[in-house]
Amino acid sequence: MTTVLENEIFKISELVKNQNFNFNKTEILNHLPEKYIDEAIDSIQSWETYKSTPLHNLNKLNEVLKLNNIFYKDEGYRFDLKSFKALGGAFAVNKVVKDKKAKTVATATAGNHGRSVAWGAKRLGVNCKIFISEFVSESRADAMRKLDAEVIRVKGNYDASLKECIKQSRENNWEIVQDVSWDGYKEVPKYIMAGYSIMIKEIIDDVQNNSITHVFLQAGVGGMAAAAIAGFAKFYKSTPKFIIVEPEDANCVLKSIKQGQPTSVDIIKESIMGGMSCGDVSTVAWEILKNASNYCLTIPDKAIPSTVALLSEKKLSNEKIISGECGVPGVISLIGVCQSQNFKEELDLNSKSNVLLIGCEGLTDQILYNKLLNEGLKQIQ
Repeated sequence: MTTVLENEIFKISELVKNQNFNFNKTEILNHLPEKYIDEAIDSIQSWETYKSTPLHNLNKLNEVLKLNNIFYKDEGYRFDLKSFKALGGAFAVNKVVKDKKAKTVATATAGNHGRSVAWGAKRLGVNCKIFISEFVSESRADAMRKLDAEVIRVKGNYDASLKECIKQSRENNWEIVQDVSWDGYKEVPKYIMAGYSIMIKEIIDDVQNNSITHVFLQAGVGGMAAAAIAGFAKFYKSTPKFIIVEPEDANCVLKSIKQGQPTSVDIIKESIMGGMSCGDVSTVAWEILKNASNYCLTIPDKAIPSTVALLSEKKLSNEKIISGECGVPGVISLIGVCQSQNFKEELDLNSKSNVLLIGCEGLTDQILYNKLLNEGLKQIQ
């Protein structure tokens, strides 16, 4: 396996240090208030099928990388939706139905967030409209239809589907439940982020005496990454290094960190990491990420199939792990960083490091997963 992990497909495209880093717990929790987090956790833990998702130890990968521990939070077991997104969208639907008496909710999605909103709407008996781009697979669209949502496909990318969602929602007085924020729309994204933060509470309960030193966090619009950082600010005494991971062709957080302000990216080529292929950082997430993230890095798509296969074939741990395309970027990033002695030293990764990776989705698209797995199995032979 050592030879496989030395493959240049894991090479980091770009690594940027945040020159404005300043981890201020009070400021972070002003942007995502503790009362929101507490309410989300109380609500979600009361749901009938709630249970904490597994925290795996990637012990076989650790034998090669020579760290202390590599923990992998497996969100493939989150309710029946197999993604961390189940936490945020469904909780936000609860809030807008309870507080605003919403009869119809709407959202734009690459798949997993839409399923969460649709699931939340079905639980409460309200109508749901889901807007998807032309790049979202039909199997993901069908998964949302099975939750009684009306799925509306829009020509263009995710940003085009979001614009159409906003337009029709305003025309029809639908309540938008979106995980990205903009001027005048910030409360609902905070509810969604508050839902995500329960992952960190579960992780901290599970790691016990192992102090987390590094956290690799995927980012699309940045909501999960910012929510995770807020979770650590609330529940954890020490401060790990936070490394934001994006596709090389959709690096809006990295570009924003470099510029010191939110910076849009024109996505010319859609990443296979569809849920992370976003051109704009959420304004709510940005208020946390701009100072609280230590580093940003980007990865190419080409290592996705191999990593899916390595996890499935028990090459990285003693357990078989089923991960979708957006669940593996943390693994890829850690391998890529450790391939470069300069990067490894820059991030201070060593034999005392306890690294946390978020496996943010499991088997959410059977057809795509099979394709990635088959391709990956050929690559790792």
